[in-house]
Amino acid sequence: MPGKAIIVSAPSGAGKTTIVKHLLKVIPRLEFSISACSRLKREGETDGKDYYFINGEDFRERISLGQFVEWQEVYPGSFYGTLKSEMDRIWSLDKTPIFDVDVVGGVNLKKYFGDQGLGIFIHPPSIEELANRLMKRGTETEETLQKRIGKAEYELTFATHFDSVIVNDNLEVKCREVVELVKGFLGV
Repeated sequence: MPGKAIIVSAPSGAGKTTIVKHLLKVIPRLEFSISACSRLKREGETDGKDYYFINGEDFRERISLGQFVEWQEVYPGSFYGTLKSEMDRIWSLDKTPIFDVDVVGGVNLKKYFGDQGLGIFIHPPSIEELANRLMKRGTETEETLQKRIGKAEYELTFATHFDSVIVNDNLEVKCREVVELVKGFLGV
């Protein structure tokens, strides 16, 4: 394994994507790791930028060939994962991959990278605040909100699998805290 990796995980709505985008802006050494998925491309998405879109049959073939660092079947027939070739691409640029992944993916990546990976878990201040954030997005029905909250409660039980747990109760402060954490890990 040639290099280090930064793994940022959280339940949906905890702020991980905002924090990852901030890290990418302020630490030039980081490069976003593009995940692969078997779902269809949505309008406005670009293959090789948003995801590597791979059909289900090809995805299963690549799994059997050991081409993934990690993968999971999120829903029946719906696969997501990290290609080894993506790691090679980022390391060939002399950069450090940063992952914005769900909690199970984060745990799997942390196991793969061991001490070479910094696992950061973004924890919402409370389940109630998480529900408020998800509602403010305006994308949730009552049913989907309850599913996300149930999943989040389960995902919070995985926080101990990460090197650092950041309670995101003040985004600006937590962004600065995570920047210092990552810089310390990378020695920059």
